[in-house]
Amino acid sequence: MLVAIGVLLTWLAVRSGARLGTASAPFLGRYRFEISPLSLAAPAVAGAVLLVSRRGYLDSVRWWVIRLGSAAGLFAWAVSLALVDGLDGLTRSLTPDSYLGDVQDVGDDPLGYLRTFTSRNAEHTIATRGHPPGPVLVLWALQRIGITGHFGLAILVTAIGALAAPLVLSAVRDVSGEIAARHFFPVMVLAPYAVWLAVSMDAVVLTIAAAMTVAGLRATRHSGWTAAAWAVLAGLLLGVAALFSYSAGWLGLSIVGIYFARRRPALNLFSGLSVLIPVLLASLCGFAWTDGLAAAYADFGQRIEPERSALWWGLISVCALLLATGPVLYASIRKLRNTPGWPFMLGAAAAVLFSIGAGLARGGIEHAWLPFFPWLVVAAVAPEERGGPTPPAPLLLAGIGALTAVIIEAVLLTPW
Repeated sequence: MLVAIGVLLTWLAVRSGARLGTASAPFLGRYRFEISPLSLAAPAVAGAVLLVSRRGYLDSVRWWVIRLGSAAGLFAWAVSLALVDGLDGLTRSLTPDSYLGDVQDVGDDPLGYLRTFTSRNAEHTIATRGHPPGPVLVLWALQRIGITGHFGLAILVTAIGALAAPLVLSAVRDVSGEIAARHFFPVMVLAPYAVWLAVSMDAVVLTIAAAMTVAGLRATRHSGWTAAAWAVLAGLLLGVAALFSYSAGWLGLSIVGIYFARRRPALNLFSGLSVLIPVLLASLCGFAWTDGLAAAYADFGQRIEPERSALWWGLISVCALLLATGPVLYASIRKLRNTPGWPFMLGAAAAVLFSIGAGLARGGIEHAWLPFFPWLVVAAVAPEERGGPTPPAPLLLAGIGALTAVIIEAVLLTPW
């Protein structure tokens, strides 16, 4: 019902001639219909995951198998979705119009690139203008060590994004127990937003943020200097994530929520100070994070605000969110108060609500919100009543979400 309402709003926006700036609302890109023999790969992966879950195999295997299988499963799912367009489906985001188009500007002087990054913002590709220099520098470093082919880069970036799966499952296990984490396996592996996992550098931010969350949880499980060390690591990872995405900082609220829920407020000091270290190091190398944010916002105000209606995009971005997360989002929101994993949702929800309220959600949320999507659905495996038994894995909802992803990939061509 919610998706139908969102689609109706999107149709009304298109029919009324609203300023949307895209031919494929509620997403960016364009619509087309693509079916090939490789289109069978994604349904096969989804069927295998659902079958394994339905047979109860996930309840009996060792935990390390669950973690390894989640990474392999999410990688296979993301790649199988992208292969609808052949190998181009994996490499379409690595074009001269993307981050890769700015790698040549780094040359042999990455420090010089950092020093001029903000002042030359208008010369960057569209993808780079709205982000810190982290994505470009990572691609530059990968090329320096010999990974120069687009296919190799795409596989590596996808693999890094897939590592988020075992990290998210570990976080769910820490707060909700191992049974809940095992039941979250098909939800995480068959995520509809995997459509963009294989073609977006924001997948790297997703994994860094997931590692940050796990480090924050580890800090609360120890005391003394060991706890401080884990808290420092959580802060460092958040600082690194902020050098890839300006919006990643919102996930720091999740760490604050974790420390609050477990009555470890002193850990905020260690994480809060250490998050500044990567940002300050980047500043010493020539890139001031606040100046970069100001430049990105100025570019947004000049290039995007006049072309895309804030009112319409605020409404249809919710539709895009529902499609990208699948029906498990509704189940998660409905059972939010019953889960000890609410801190996970804190930072993600704050980022989404701020983006919409501030008029910044004007298309492209399918990749910009990629680091937030997994945390918004963690309550899908929460009990129906607080303190009640863990419900079975929501296989029907996960299956519908997987079908949504297959359809989106078949009819949508995005630049990510």
